[in-house]
Amino acid sequence: MKLLSKHQLHLFKTLTELYAISGLENEVASFLKATYEKLGYSIITDQMGSIFAYKKSKTPNAKKVMIVGHMDEVGFVVKSILDNGMVKAHPIGGINEQTLLSSRVVLKGKKGYLKGCIGAIPPHLMTKQDLERPTQMKDMLFDFGMTSKKEAEEAGIFMGAMMVVEGKFEVLNNGKRLLGKAFDDRYGIVLGIEILEALKDVELPYDLYVGGSVQEEVGCRGAFTSSYKIHPDLAIVLDCSPAKDATGDTSELGVLGNGVLYRVMDRTMIAFPEWIEFQQKCVKKSHAKGQYYISPGGTDAGSIHKQFDGIPTLTHCLVARNIHTCSTILDAEDYLSSKKSLLYMLKHMDMDLLSYLRRNKA
Repeated sequence: MKLLSKHQLHLFKTLTELYAISGLENEVASFLKATYEKLGYSIITDQMGSIFAYKKSKTPNAKKVMIVGHMDEVGFVVKSILDNGMVKAHPIGGINEQTLLSSRVVLKGKKGYLKGCIGAIPPHLMTKQDLERPTQMKDMLFDFGMTSKKEAEEAGIFMGAMMVVEGKFEVLNNGKRLLGKAFDDRYGIVLGIEILEALKDVELPYDLYVGGSVQEEVGCRGAFTSSYKIHPDLAIVLDCSPAKDATGDTSELGVLGNGVLYRVMDRTMIAFPEWIEFQQKCVKKSHAKGQYYISPGGTDAGSIHKQFDGIPTLTHCLVARNIHTCSTILDAEDYLSSKKSLLYMLKHMDMDLLSYLRRNKA
């Protein structure tokens, strides 16, 4: 039995198979623009490229609620083209180099997409020292089948061209799990679309902004500019964090199948206890699942909550295995828990609650 609908699976497949590294999020942004327009929402953008759909409340002097996931994914840009047509790359975002050798890649060139791979030296040609030493990014060669630098350039390869490890979307275990690339953070983009679909004809006591930020993987840059432009009274960040359960140790924080994260703190933000309590209440009332989580990483929340005199910010995240690779695994029930609890939260949030949670903490 498949847990997700055909529509949900279609959104995940379409969005995870788009290519959008930090700074080159155009494909996802274009998809969102067309989707938002089809749903009848107004659209706001910033100069960095972040894009949001919004609907105004009929309530006078309504407060603003901003929901954001990031559009970008990790990848590479072309750093140099060698005389033999091979390409060297510079990483964009945090990438574990040990996951890369022999991976198939896609390059967006001046004349369209080119397929290739990251070269791997056969063990027959490696010394004992080579076998014991991991290959570093600076030594990796990206092979697009070219025979010379001139041929590569004529094919459309250029300095700064985007490259992404290819990752086909797959449904696993009768729909219980999903496999693909870029669930970090196309999860947040898919959920944002579903929130807009669900609330399209619902009158809310606040102005709602839902969309995608740019350049999260290189420093949460789009979140900074978009939150400055929108100036929300509350921000809710949707993102995908690393699961810690692959060894079978369920005592670890961050287990696939245990629901949405009560992200108490990470490297960039400490959550207000009131917000965690409110999130837990919404998870319980919506009959969803949730789990505590502490992360060594960060999200767009780290940038947003420091804007102006401080913006109350909550994360509403999921865990996935193997994030920042082409083979990330997401739990379908976790996604449904996230959707149910977030919808409950948005439908039961009023001006008094927003004012209370924004109060001076001194």
